Amino acid sequence: MPFDLKSEMNKVVKNADEAIKNISDNMTLLLGGFGLCGIPENCINALVKKGIKNLTCISNNAGVDDFGIGLMLQQKQVKKMISSYVGENEEFERQMLSGELEVELIPQGTLATRALAAGYGMPAIFTPAGVGTEVAIGKETRDFNGKTYLMEYAFEADFAIVKAWKGDTHGNLIFRATSRNFNPLMAMAGKYTIAEVEELVEPGELDPNQIHTPGIYVNCIFQGTNYEKRIEQRTVRGKI
Repeated sequence: MPFDLKSEMNKVVKNADEAIKNISDNMTLLLGGFGLCGIPENCINALVKKGIKNLTCISNNAGVDDFGIGLMLQQKQVKKMISSYVGENEEFERQMLSGELEVELIPQGTLATRALAAGYGMPAIFTPAGVGTEVAIGKETRDFNGKTYLMEYAFEADFAIVKAWKGDTHGNLIFRATSRNFNPLMAMAGKYTIAEVEELVEPGELDPNQIHTPGIYVNCIFQGTNYEKRIEQRTVRGKI
């Protein structure tokens, strides 16, 4: 049978249900998003509907009670949360304090760099963040030029799930504004990366100079629907 390059490059699936069909209990997931920006809403809703349990979720934050990963926490689908910021989520707080949820708090830069290392194929990084604190307990340290660094391992995740503004059928992605903070890193780090996008276009329609994540990192892509696009906190200046 002749090799069909066009067919091989087309990574489009019908919807979130099809995209997550191979995710099962006890897996580790990297999830994009920063605050409430760039949350892969469709895939999270599909995971909730599927009822998968005992997940380890790696994300900058844990959503809020009724949105993002917060929906999975409500259904007791997450056994361990690896994050940098976990505020504004009462159910998260309750599960953590009761011992129902295992939590690993990581400095934000370390979280980002461990994802980056996974994408680059590096087994570990050295960082000064956390030296001399609880973050360093049980971890190897090394001195470089008179300064102490922690050794942190690159993430090992079964799937990465991200949300982009635009993407093409080859998997090339463009993110908007704050949603670019963690989504590109997570997309690089997963063994299998799922991307949901607001707008799906044909190859050649995206400006190559504007692409943030090359399609080589993306395994499947679909056009999402009904995005809420919540704002975490709105601050309005009063009249002067």
